[in-house]
Amino acid sequence: MSSDARVDASGFLSNLLETQYREVTMAVATLAVVSASILLFPGAGNVTAGLQADLTPPLLAFLFVVAVVAGVVKGMIGFGYALITTPVFATVIDPTVAVVVLAVPPWMLNVFQVGETDTGLAFVREEWVLLALAVVGSVVGVSFLARYSAGAVVPFLIGLVLFGYVLFQVVEDFVTVEGAHHPVALSTAGFLEGFLLAASNLGPLLPAYFHTFERDTERYIGGLSMVLGTIFTVRLLVMGLTTALDGPLAVGGVTLLSAGGLLTPYRLWLGSVIAVVTVVGLLVGTYLRRLEVDEETFNWFVVAVLFVVSLKIFRGTVPALFPGVADALPWLF
Repeated sequence: MSSDARVDASGFLSNLLETQYREVTMAVATLAVVSASILLFPGAGNVTAGLQADLTPPLLAFLFVVAVVAGVVKGMIGFGYALITTPVFATVIDPTVAVVVLAVPPWMLNVFQVGETDTGLAFVREEWVLLALAVVGSVVGVSFLARYSAGAVVPFLIGLVLFGYVLFQVVEDFVTVEGAHHPVALSTAGFLEGFLLAASNLGPLLPAYFHTFERDTERYIGGLSMVLGTIFTVRLLVMGLTTALDGPLAVGGVTLLSAGGLLTPYRLWLGSVIAVVTVVGLLVGTYLRRLEVDEETFNWFVVAVLFVVSLKIFRGTVPALFPGVADALPWLF
């Protein structure tokens, strides 16, 4: 980890004016969501109109706090934003809406971290198969999300993925294998990562893989952000394209892409607003990472949070999906 935690605003501005890759990438990511937040503002009376939920101002403020905390986690360890925000948002608003809205902040976060870690074409040349399969998985996942309305199934799967990831971390004790590289396994993880992120906004598989086999901090976070940024870019493009077409994209009667109606201007605006708020957490997390905060302690903290969230999801979804289990264990559900 870098021990240089100084904030050099003048140096950043100077490099930005010189169009240095690192600073330009970070600025583009931030300005994109700021611009969308301003240009797509629906009016004071319609701030919660597109959520299909009775959100009070305090509850909306709570969601913003969750987004900031998740941004801190992302800034420190390179992932965790969707793992934390999606379960919480999905218990307050419609799960499908939560998945769509929360596609915007991770896009900004990952593009920002690609620049912050100075990850570029060298990584693309080395891991182009991983990136390509992640894109394919993302397209398949978006179509799956548009075709199927799972009700309680979506948050239940979210909880299941979270619980499985917690078990992995605890059992393996954050073990790492130095210098290991398995192209087939890595590419398969990329495909599944794209699908899971597109379908449920959760994708712990690739972070777990990187966490096990790649512990150069900057490469780990930069590479993960490159893959995740690519996936979220494809997701947004597919949702935006098919929404603009007002239906699936078909050629010769064969449906190629199906995500119509998902990315409305309101949802894009709300996702951008959440992303702007999240920038605060991202900057704090990045600063703490460069101060060399004890990573193992922080990992255990994250695992504890995810464990509590997964249990909360199970309490809300198991009775609807498995009433027999809930009746047999009333003290638990």
